Amino acid sequence: MDSPLKGAGARRVECVEAIASIRQMEKPNGPGIEVFAGRAVSVRVDPVIVGDRQATREVVERVAAVGIIAEDSDGHIVVIFQYRWPIQRWCWELPAGKIDPGESALEAAQRELAEETGYHAEYWESVLEFYPSPGYSTERMTVFYARELTATTPEPEEDEDIQTVLWDRAQLEQHLRRNDGLNALWVVAVQWWLNRPRNP
Repeated sequence: MDSPLKGAGARRVECVEAIASIRQMEKPNGPGIEVFAGRAVSVRVDPVIVGDRQATREVVERVAAVGIIAEDSDGHIVVIFQYRWPIQRWCWELPAGKIDPGESALEAAQRELAEETGYHAEYWESVLEFYPSPGYSTERMTVFYARELTATTPEPEEDEDIQTVLWDRAQLEQHLRRNDGLNALWVVAVQWWLNRPRNP
C-alpha cells in the first residue's frame, strides 16, 4: 500500500522508523516490582535506563480487550449507555470487554456483544488493533465489525447497568463533533466505520 504521505514528509517518517528499529531508547535495569494486584488490573514499577540516566516506569498490566462496532440491516450502529465510576459520569460507548482466559479475541467479542446488548451477529471481521494508553498500560484492543444481527435478551454482569440504543450515521458524527466524554475505542472504531469503503 502506498504511503498517504508524500515527498519529504514520507522520507522523514521512514527515517524515524529506521532509527527506532535499531535504537532501544529505554533498557531494563533489573526486575519489575508488583505494587498492586486487583481483579481487573495490576501495577508494577520497572527500573529502566534511559540513555545514561536511571529512571522508573509505572506500568498498568491489563489483559487484552475487544471492542465491537455492530451494524444492523438499516445501517444503524449498536451503542450502549453506562455509568463509568472513574470519571463519575454516564457515557455513550460501543460494546467492549476483556478477553477471558482460554478465549480467542473473536469469542470474547461475540460473548461481550451478547451479554451487554443481547445482539448476536452472523458476520464478524477483525478490522483494527490499537493500544488505548501505551504511555502506561499494556492493554491491546482488537476491534471487530459485526453485522447480520439478531436481537435477544441481554445478560449483563450483576454490577452492570447498561442501556442499548441504535444510532444512525448522523448521530455518530454529531457525538464525535461534540467531543463530550469520548473514549479511545469510540474515536478509533467510529472513525473507521464512517470512512470505510462501501459497496456502491
